[in-house]
Amino acid sequence: MHDQTPPPGDGPPGAFSVVKLSVLNQRADFLRAARAKRQPMPGFLLQARERAADEPAETPIRVGYTCSKKVGNAVARNRAKRRLREIARAVLPVDGRPGWDYVLVGRAGATAELPFAQLKSDLSAALGKLHR
Repeated sequence: MHDQTPPPGDGPPGAFSVVKLSVLNQRADFLRAARAKRQPMPGFLLQARERAADEPAETPIRVGYTCSKKVGNAVARNRAKRRLREIARAVLPVDGRPGWDYVLVGRAGATAELPFAQLKSDLSAALGKLHR
């Protein structure tokens, strides 16, 4: 018999079902986020903007991920983006604000190498600084 317990998470129980994240796909959304607030951290750059009232809001929080070729080859960029997706999945439902778009930009030599716990705490700290 397999254990039916959900995989362990660091957030409060049910946090993922309360706040749904959607992924940014449109280039225009990334460009709008690039012109908004930014918070550099050792492992990534966080760009954030509050959506206007007239913009469609299919989900409360939208998030995008990007890694340039400076991060490395395709394998390195994909690994960095996987890590960014996981920290966003763990932290944004708890610390993110509804009605905001966030873009996580990977850093060369840091996103893929830093300890996962440090990346998560850095994202929480970056969100705290941006929403002050």
